[in-house]
Amino acid sequence: MNLRRRPLIAGGAALMAARLTLAQQPKKTRTLGLFGVGPRPTPKDIAESPTLARLRELGWTEGGNLTVERSYAEGKANRLRELATELVAKLPDVIWTANPEAAIAAARATRTIPIVFWSVPYPVEQGLIDSLARPGRNVTGVAFFQGQNVALKRLELLRNCAPTVKRVAWIQSGNLQETMSGGRPYGSDYDALLTAAQKLGFELQYHSVDTRENFDIAFDAILHSLQQAFVLGYSELLLQHRKLIVDFAMRHRLPNVYTSSEFVEAGGLASYGPDQVAMAVYSMSYVDKILRGAKPADLPVEIPNRYVLALNLKTAKELGLTLPQSLLLRADEVIQ
Repeated sequence: MNLRRRPLIAGGAALMAARLTLAQQPKKTRTLGLFGVGPRPTPKDIAESPTLARLRELGWTEGGNLTVERSYAEGKANRLRELATELVAKLPDVIWTANPEAAIAAARATRTIPIVFWSVPYPVEQGLIDSLARPGRNVTGVAFFQGQNVALKRLELLRNCAPTVKRVAWIQSGNLQETMSGGRPYGSDYDALLTAAQKLGFELQYHSVDTRENFDIAFDAILHSLQQAFVLGYSELLLQHRKLIVDFAMRHRLPNVYTSSEFVEAGGLASYGPDQVAMAVYSMSYVDKILRGAKPADLPVEIPNRYVLALNLKTAKELGLTLPQSLLLRADEVIQ
C-alpha cells in the first residue's frame, strides 16, 4: 500500500478545500488502523503518501487529531489473521486496508469496527458486503471491479501488441479468490478472463502464486507448456516481485500484459487497469465520513471510473514487436 504521489487537486480549488477543512477539523483525537499484506512503509513513503495528504486536506493530521496504527504482513499472507486480531484489540475507530486478503482478514476479526477497503475486485461475491448500493455491514470502500469487459480489453491489448500469440498464461495470487466463508467466489477474475479468452480464441492456462517460491514453479510450468505470453493479475505479492516477473518475461521473450502501470514502469510491455492511486485517494473520503460519524453500512461502495492504458516502447522493441499507431494514440502513459 505504498503509493506514489500524483497531482490530486489543482490551484485555487486545493487552497479553498484546505482552508475549509482546517476550519472544520475535529478536536477529538481519533485512531486509524492501516492494515495490509505488503511491506511496512518507510518514513519517506509516509511523507510522500497521497492518501495521507488527502486526509490532511480533509482535516486529519497524524500526530495532531489522528493517531495511526500501522500493521503490515511484509508479504506473508499467512500472518494476516494474527495481525488483524492484534490491530482490532487496539480498538481503532476505523481500519483502512487494500486487497481482498487483508480486507477479509480484517472483516473476520471484527464485525463492529468500521473497515474501508480499496482494490477488492468482488466484494459482494467474496462476502464482504451485501450489495454495492447497500453494504449493510461494517465494511465499505472502493471496489477494484473488473469483470468480463475489462478482461476482454486486456486480452485485446495483448492481441494488438502480439498478434501471433495463441497460448497465454494467467498468473494471479490464489489467496485473492478467497471468500469470507472460504472457497472461490463465482464471477472471479479468472472466470472473466477465461470467458474473454474463449471469445478471442486464446488458450488460457492458470498459475497460482502465493509465495516467493511459487514463482519459480509457475515460471517452469509456463516454459514447459510452451506458453507464448502471459497476463498478470494484481496483488501486493505480485507488485512486490514485479522486477522478478518482468525479468522472466524479457529473458524468455514473452509478451506480457499487466493490470497496473507500475509493472510497465519496471520494464513490462503493457498494462490496462483502474487508476490505483485515484482509488486509494478516493477511499480516504470514506475514512473521513466514518470518523465524523457515518456508518459504513450506509455508504455505497464505489467502482473505478478511470482506467489507465500504459505502454513501454523500449520493451516492445526488445521483444521485436511493433505497436500499432492506433494503440499508441489511445495510451495514457507511453514509456520511450
